Amino acid sequence: MLKFRACKKVEETKGHYQFSKEYQEILDEALEIDSTYAYAYQAKGYAYLKSGDFVNWEKLMAKAVKFEPEQHLGYRGWCRYQFFRDYEGAIADIERLEQLIKGDIGFGQNGDYHLKIAKALCYKGIGDRNKAIEIIENELSSKDHFLGLYDYLHLGVLYLESQNYDKAIQAFKAQEQEYTLADNEFYMAMAYKGKQNNVKYQEHLKKSYALYKKNRHLFDPYTHQMDRVFLNDIELELREVSIKN
Repeated sequence: MLKFRACKKVEETKGHYQFSKEYQEILDEALEIDSTYAYAYQAKGYAYLKSGDFVNWEKLMAKAVKFEPEQHLGYRGWCRYQFFRDYEGAIADIERLEQLIKGDIGFGQNGDYHLKIAKALCYKGIGDRNKAIEIIENELSSKDHFLGLYDYLHLGVLYLESQNYDKAIQAFKAQEQEYTLADNEFYMAMAYKGKQNNVKYQEHLKKSYALYKKNRHLFDPYTHQMDRVFLNDIELELREVSIKN
């Protein structure tokens, strides 16, 4: 009954701005009713997360995870990756969640990435490219894997960075079939550049530029995703092509 009452109190936050005093005070009252109500700690953390206050957000999320680890580890792990680039912390959260949940551990908060793909990107972030490739390949080969929007793109970049151009191109072509975007075409161009295939290099570079102008590129309203390409990157390559020609 305490949790029910705390939940009813939290419903009063509706219509209040997350940064407002009223919003925070309602959540404080909910926690006075039930100090183990994990969701209230997470909800209090939204304002700190969005303002970049990692320290206070982390304190609140530690309490949420303490009381309901299966419900909040995935969220905390994703946010550690997306907002703070705390790769090691994100890996620890996701791997702990994998130990607690034997089935599907779910997606990151924005819905674009399965948490296991996010874990792979975190391994890339700490410099373990081989581990990142292994995780993504295992996921893509699993019959239960629900393909994310950019899975093949990130796998291709990992191969590109490893100078395995043929596998990189194979991954980029798979991404192109699923959902092509400027970033994918740019990296495809760079893979062909590595193979010294000038015709394909220029062809995909021009495709990348055209797609970027149509706003078909990686985008997140809060942060820049890993492997995002910017217009300046494409234009620098195009200038290099122009000079050589």
